[in-house]
Amino acid sequence: MKPPKPPKPPKSLLRKIGRAIADYAMIREGDRILLGVSGGKDSLTLLHLLRHLRSYAPVRFELGAITVDPGAEGFDPQGLKGYYQSLEIPYFYREQAIMEEAKRNLEGDSFCAYCARMKRGIMYTTCREQGYNVLALAQHLDDLAESLMMSLFHGGQLRTMKAHYLNDAGDIRIIRPLVYCRETQTAAFAAAAQLPVIPDSCPACFTAPTQRAYMKQLLAREEGRNKHLLANMLHAMKPLMDETPPEG
Repeated sequence: MKPPKPPKPPKSLLRKIGRAIADYAMIREGDRILLGVSGGKDSLTLLHLLRHLRSYAPVRFELGAITVDPGAEGFDPQGLKGYYQSLEIPYFYREQAIMEEAKRNLEGDSFCAYCARMKRGIMYTTCREQGYNVLALAQHLDDLAESLMMSLFHGGQLRTMKAHYLNDAGDIRIIRPLVYCRETQTAAFAAAAQLPVIPDSCPACFTAPTQRAYMKQLLAREEGRNKHLLANMLHAMKPLMDETPPEG
């Protein structure tokens, strides 16, 4: 399967991802980065951004991709295996019945939180087995803003996702290079590049209302009244995002 050659990513996206990588020292010489790909617009966009950066970045790094299939009805990422191979990206496919496990074991957490935790564990295991020291995730600024609102409204805490941090075991760094990018930007690039996006790449999140979906709608309404809303939120969140591990 030979994919269409995607256009060069727009400078607006490259500037934002480049600034995030520099601000949080995300990519270091010799890193082996495993990118979590669902087949959605955000992870596929990040895949192409990292491939593009790898061609001229001042540091050398390797790039692989992993999909964790949680067994959600309607989610079939296997059709993209050939696409990743055509990009000459090492690709790992892992399948686990997380949906069924959640029905039996869910206590307190939302399904999304349970699924994310289980998928993260599978990705850590694959990193260790395959010799990757960095796990890249494709959450963007909109995701961070929604997480902040959920934490405030439902957790009584001032928290959001970290841009770069070390896992509890201390052996894998987690990076989010899209933290300065907007969802509209990843959607626009995915459409322009004709990326083979899987619609509703996490069906469980689309089949029932979630706290995150509500926060997305709330922020969209407020941004309609204040075009600087997300920029202001990013300024406020920056101290919460920084847990950059020291080098060495």
